[in-house]
Amino acid sequence: MPTMPFPPATPARRDPDVLVIGGGIVGLFCAYHLRLAGVHVTVVERGPVGGPLSCSYGNTGFVGTHGAAPLAEPGVPAQGLRWLLDPESPFHLRPRWDAELLRWLWTFRRACNERDARAAFGVLIDMKKRSLDILRGLCASGDLAPAFREQGMVLAFKTAQGLEKASRAVPQAVAGGVPLRVLEPAELRALEPEVEFDICGALYNEEGAYLRVPDFVVGFARTLRGMGVEIHEEAEVTGFERAGRRVARVRTTRGDFTPGEVVIAAGTWSAQCARELGVGLRLQPAKGYSVTVRAPRNAPRRPLMLGEGKIAIAPLGDRLRFGGVLELSGLDAAVPRRRVDGILRTVQAYLPGLERTETVETWSGFRPCTPDSIPFLGRADAYRNLSVACGHGHIGMGLAPAGGRLLAQIVTGERPDTDPWPFRLSRYGGRSSRRLRRRDAAVR
Repeated sequence: MPTMPFPPATPARRDPDVLVIGGGIVGLFCAYHLRLAGVHVTVVERGPVGGPLSCSYGNTGFVGTHGAAPLAEPGVPAQGLRWLLDPESPFHLRPRWDAELLRWLWTFRRACNERDARAAFGVLIDMKKRSLDILRGLCASGDLAPAFREQGMVLAFKTAQGLEKASRAVPQAVAGGVPLRVLEPAELRALEPEVEFDICGALYNEEGAYLRVPDFVVGFARTLRGMGVEIHEEAEVTGFERAGRRVARVRTTRGDFTPGEVVIAAGTWSAQCARELGVGLRLQPAKGYSVTVRAPRNAPRRPLMLGEGKIAIAPLGDRLRFGGVLELSGLDAAVPRRRVDGILRTVQAYLPGLERTETVETWSGFRPCTPDSIPFLGRADAYRNLSVACGHGHIGMGLAPAGGRLLAQIVTGERPDTDPWPFRLSRYGGRSSRRLRRRDAAVR
């Protein structure tokens, strides 16, 4: 990423060029790229930036080229039916009557085919590579450098079946731009000499990287303030005022704003914000969990992914974080004991020699997921000054940098450096799109 001087800071005011709703990783990167374009930006966040309410707080922070495969793949529905019946499985649906959830599941099921999965992978891997380049430039030096680690990533597989399936996918992954290879046992011992593995084998991605969160988010917000971005914490949006095809005013618990442009980047809560403006987003909160412990003496030195168990492990200095699970259970933030025990049992099964240490924190957060795993990035058709950036799902940390740049290019009218078509808000059709078209026609 080319270096460039930051635009000079501008005095605080209540009429920003762009108001970004949401101070998580997605909203902050939207603000970053807009500010680089010379735009006066204000961010409002309903809690503290990088606080426990944010999905950017307690995840494992994985970035790099790992994890570009969409959730909707061939065979997932059959596997999902088995998982859905097990409340301790990596992917669980809590049965409930919810029309929005049913529409999401129907669209997800339709996306579980080879053609759509291959197309989504192409979009996501390109976005991840662009994001990694942005992070390398942003974190090359300065305060953010300690929060970015690019040490490679080990993907461990417990069963011969799991290893064989993953190994078969290596050529396709390499062809798609992921530097993945099978590790020899001696190579694994050299990479992680202190760790005792009970696995059949492992793969290695040299572009595996991660961000120490929430440290990166808090530090990034500080950097943005130094660039002249206004960030208002504890500023929850309470309503909107419209004037024709424009959002004229945004009401918050910290006062009203009259921006030229509005960007909804509020994670899972983006759907609710958009709904108040008559915009439908096919979005579901996918609940994830993490368990953070004191780092044992024989902790891994680099990030690990426990293949069949779907558990990610991130070393965070004096702490070690285990994260995983995708649970469609609405907005219930509870952390059941069985989930914590299940994560710890999975880690113990793969790493039996890992010393038991004190649990520092258990956490749950809501990852905003679209049915095809491709984020929403673009303008809302019925408005002249409303855009949306959400739906980055369980790989949001690795998509947000490039997604923020694309969104900023769309808002400022700059020629996008990536095709915005796959990210359009109306791509699923259905009643939401028809409602938008009717509203648009009526306003005209």
